[in-house]
Parts: sequence; C-alpha cells; structure tokens
Amino acid sequence: MAKKRILSGMRPTGKLHLGHYVGALENWINLQNEYESYHLIADYHVLTTKLDTSDIYQDSIDMLIDWLSCGLDPQKSPMFRQSQIKEHTELNLIFSMLITVNRLERNPTLKDQIRDLNIENVIYGHLGYPVLQSADILLYKGNYVPVGEDQVPHVEISREIARRFNTNYGEVFPEPEPLLSKFSRLSGLDGNAKMSKSLNNTILLSDEPETVKAKLKKAVTDPKKIRKGDPGNPDICLVFSYHKKFNSEEAHEIDVNCRSGALGCVDCKMRCAAKISIFLEPIIEKRKYYEDRINTVVDILQDGEERGRKVAAATINEVHEKMKLG
Repeated sequence: MAKKRILSGMRPTGKLHLGHYVGALENWINLQNEYESYHLIADYHVLTTKLDTSDIYQDSIDMLIDWLSCGLDPQKSPMFRQSQIKEHTELNLIFSMLITVNRLERNPTLKDQIRDLNIENVIYGHLGYPVLQSADILLYKGNYVPVGEDQVPHVEISREIARRFNTNYGEVFPEPEPLLSKFSRLSGLDGNAKMSKSLNNTILLSDEPETVKAKLKKAVTDPKKIRKGDPGNPDICLVFSYHKKFNSEEAHEIDVNCRSGALGCVDCKMRCAAKISIFLEPIIEKRKYYEDRINTVVDILQDGEERGRKVAAATINEVHEKMKLG
C-alpha cells in the first residue's frame, strides 16, 4: 500500500531555536518513516512581513542545516525552496479565484498576526497567504499537514479550496487533514507565549553550553519564589515546562522539591541548562559537519528541488487537463 503524503514547511529565518524543534521539527522527524514527506523552505512567504530579501538565501541554508542536523533524511524527505518551483505561484493564482476576500478576512491567524505585529495596512499577499499555503500543500497532493493548533484554520482553507476545485473541474486534490504536534508550543525565556527571535527570548539549536546557561539564568520563574526556601509553583514556572520536555526523568523530583522550597531557582535553572545542552550536543556536532561541507548542503537542496519539480509538474499538467487549458 502506498504511503500517505505530507507537506510541511517553514519560512526561512536563519538558525532555528528550541521552539521550532518542539513545535514542528521533532514531529516531522518522527513522521518521515511513516509518510512520504516533502519539506518546503517557504521563501516567498517571507515577503508577507519583510521586503528585504538580501539574507534569504543564507537564511535558507542555515535553516536547512538545522533540519539535517536534527535528523531529517534527504533521501526520504526532499527539501526545496518554494521560489525555485514555479508551479507554486501558478497554482496560487488559480486557487485565488476560488476563495472570497471575506473568507480570508475571517482567518483568525491573520487577525492575531495583525495584532502581534502592529500592522496597520494589510498587503494583498498577506491577506492571501493561506491561499499560497494551500497551493504549497496541494501541489504535492498532501494528505496530511503537520501543524500546531494555531495553523489548523489554514488547513481548513486548503480543504475548502481543494473541495471547490474538485467540484468545479474534476477530482484532482485530496482534502488534507492536520496532524497536531503532541507538544505543540514552547514558551519564550521571557514567559511570552511564543519563542521568537524577534523577541530575543530563544535558545538556538546551535547554542553552546555556556550560552544556554547564560540565557537560562535570565528566564522567568514563579514570581513569588524569591529565594531558596520559599515554596514555588511549578505549574506556572517556565523553567519547569522546559524540564518536562528535556528532563522528564527528574521532573517529578523537581516538582516536589520546588513546592517544598528545597530546590532554589538558580540550581533548578542550571540543571535544566545542563539537560538542554546534552540534548543539543549531537545536533551541534552534526551542524559543524555540514557547515564544513557546504557543497553537500547545496547538493541536497538542488536534488530536493529537482524531485519536487517532477511532482509539481505532474500536478499542474493534471490541473490543466481538468480545466481544459491544454
């Protein structure tokens, strides 16, 4: 039986952080043996919030190196840039005729981004980026899309567009379903709901142990636990949430000792930093391997783009045939 297919991607913002790993990358790695996986470097999507493209290639390479270092296998999972496969933009144009402006304006993720980024004038491309996302997914006939909960509305838009195309022109596209990450979000060091480089609250996958220690020292904890001996509440402590992910074997002990006051915040943070650095050690080692062999990274990218083009071209030919555009 043929494997079901998934399409997943990220905007290239350079080196990745723990939030990227926990929210997406870990899930992708676990899924690549079970599904036929395609991984998109969504460089056109960068334009929705940033017009300067001078760093976009290097950011793409840095992100690709992190993907490889964490365990994505290029033999199993082609990795490619959106901008290098022209069918993405063609299918985006076709799909833009199948959805109304009112429907896009109801997208809750768009409303959140407008609020979080203080956007006063929404550009056409930003309003329509779920349509381009739909083209990204459906061009490879993705059956599933690994996403966090905040991205589920985009998958629903993809389902609606696939349904409308199939109804109007004939069956081409599956209606993709979301695959939710089990541990979908890691809060930033400042307690913000999201780890983000723009907020300077991240631990990078490439951070060395001393850097991790320095960053963890500044992490917010239970504000009522001021000194060792004070009882703390792990349920509201950011650092304890990191322990649950990267130090699960000691999490119960830390929970008990925090509540009793036996464990101070400084010791707690350093234990957490040590566990995170142990987790990052093989990733950093592999990253250095790829940084010293950048031509190998470029070859992996070009091979992925060649494989992606073949699938994309076949889908567009089928779209042309159904639409009588031949």
